[in-house]
Amino acid sequence: MNETITNTLLADYFPILVFFAIAIAMSVMMIMASIIIGQQKPDVEKLSAYECGFEAFEDARVKFDVRFYLVAILFIIFDLEIAFLFPWAVSLGEIGVFGFWSMMLFLGVLTIGFIYEWKKGALEWE
Repeated sequence: MNETITNTLLADYFPILVFFAIAIAMSVMMIMASIIIGQQKPDVEKLSAYECGFEAFEDARVKFDVRFYLVAILFIIFDLEIAFLFPWAVSLGEIGVFGFWSMMLFLGVLTIGFIYEWKKGALEWE
């Protein structure tokens, strides 16, 4: 009896094992193909570190523009908006009219905030 349960469990999990084996094999093949086929011509510009629009190897106390933070905050706000839209769209049939107008209110507040940021010039990069 114990042997039957083990065989059943192995039969149930075998497709997952096959999936992992195929995924690993394809990953290794793609990496090897890019190494073999791709042209390797590194130069100083390609090997230099680049981060957030300014040099990476300067004094850590150097002042930089606050607009980097502003752009990051705006990205997070609108990224979260999209994260709320997917589950809302999936469950729209169940939540009904109240759920629809609640999301419209949420989107309206975000739109007003976006227009305010736009009018204040926060999206202008000089």
